[in-house]
Amino acid sequence: MKRVKKFFKWIFILLVVSVIGLYITGYGYILKGIWVVYLHGHTTAYIDDFEYFETEEVPASTDPQPWPIHKDYNTVEATQALSEMNETLGTVAFLIIKNDSIWYEKYFDGFGKNSQTNSFSMAKSITSSLLGKAIDDGFIKSLDQPVGDFYPQYAGTGLTVGDLSSMASGLDWNESYFNPFGMTARAYYDSDLAEIILKLKVVDTPGVCYKYLSGNTELLAMVIQKATKKQLADYLYESFWNPMGGENPAIWQVDDKKNSLVKAYCCIGSNARDFARFGKLYKDYGKWSGQQILDSAFVAKSITPRFAESPQYGYGFWLSDYLGKHIFVMRGILGQYVITIPEDNLIIVRLGEQRGLHTCKPFTEDFFTYIHEVYKMLRDN
Repeated sequence: MKRVKKFFKWIFILLVVSVIGLYITGYGYILKGIWVVYLHGHTTAYIDDFEYFETEEVPASTDPQPWPIHKDYNTVEATQALSEMNETLGTVAFLIIKNDSIWYEKYFDGFGKNSQTNSFSMAKSITSSLLGKAIDDGFIKSLDQPVGDFYPQYAGTGLTVGDLSSMASGLDWNESYFNPFGMTARAYYDSDLAEIILKLKVVDTPGVCYKYLSGNTELLAMVIQKATKKQLADYLYESFWNPMGGENPAIWQVDDKKNSLVKAYCCIGSNARDFARFGKLYKDYGKWSGQQILDSAFVAKSITPRFAESPQYGYGFWLSDYLGKHIFVMRGILGQYVITIPEDNLIIVRLGEQRGLHTCKPFTEDFFTYIHEVYKMLRDN
C-alpha cells in the first residue's frame, strides 16, 4: 500500500512540475488545448468548441432576408455515394442552392438550419472580403498598400496587404496542425494573438509565389482593424451581415476579452444558409439586392489565380476547374465548404466533422464527390 501511495505521490509531483514548467516556458496554452480537446473526447479542434473560448457576436440583420425555397425543394433524394460520404465523414449540414433558391437541404446529428458551427478557414475568405470593403471605404488605398504603413516593423520589406490575402507574404509562419508547440496551436489556444503575429519575420520575397499560411490572414485582420479603427466583428456586421440579411447572429472567436482580437484565420460560427450568402455575393460580383456592396473588380480578382503556377488560389478563395467549370470555394480544415459554380448558378454548402483523404491535392477527395453527386441529383430532377 505504501508503494502505491508513493507512486501516486510522485506522479502528482511530476504533473505539478510539468504544469509549472509549461507556464514558465510560455507553453501554458497547451493545458487549455488538452482540456478543450482531449478531456472532452476529441483528438483535434472540432466544430462546436465555441463554449470554451471568448467570442464577439455579429448580430442578426435588422432586415433578415430568408432564402427563397425552390419549387422542387427536397424532391430529389441524395445519391447513395453522397449519403455514404455524409455518414462516413460526419456531415451536419448539406445545402444546395440553385438559381438563388434552396433546392435541397438536410441536417444531421441534432444540428439544424440555425445551428452555429465553426467555419475554420472559411473565415479567411470572409476576412479577405473585409479587405475589399476597407479598400472601397477608403481605409486602405489598394491591394498594393504596404503593410509597413500600419506596422512599421514591416516597412521596407515589400510586403503588401494583397500579398497577405493571396498567400504570398514570405513570412516565417509554420503551418503545422499537429505540433502542440507550433504557431498554429499557440494561435488557437493562447490569449495574445498580436504578440504571436508581430514576431513574424519576412524571410522570403513577398509577392513572388503562393504559400498557404494562416498567419497571413491574421496579420491582414490586424491591418484592417487598425485601418478602420473598428473591431472586425463590428465591421463584418455593417459591411456584409446586415446588408445581406443574415438571419441569425454569428460569433467570432477572439484571443481573450482583454485583447478582443478575432481569430481571423478561422473561427466564425454560423450556419449553412448564412455562410452561403458569401457564395452568392461573389457569384454576383459584389451585388446584393441590386446594391453594389463590394467592388466588382475586387471580386473578379479574388476568384482568379494570382500566380499561373498556383491556379488553386486567388485572393482569399480556393479555385478549381473540376468538370471543366470555373469554381471558387470557401474551405475549412474539417471539410467545411461553400462551393460556388457561377455558370450553373449553383452553390453547395457542406459543414461537418471530418474531411476526406488528401489524395488529389490541393483538394481532398470529398470535395469532388460533393460536386459530382450534386450534378447527378440535378440531372435526376
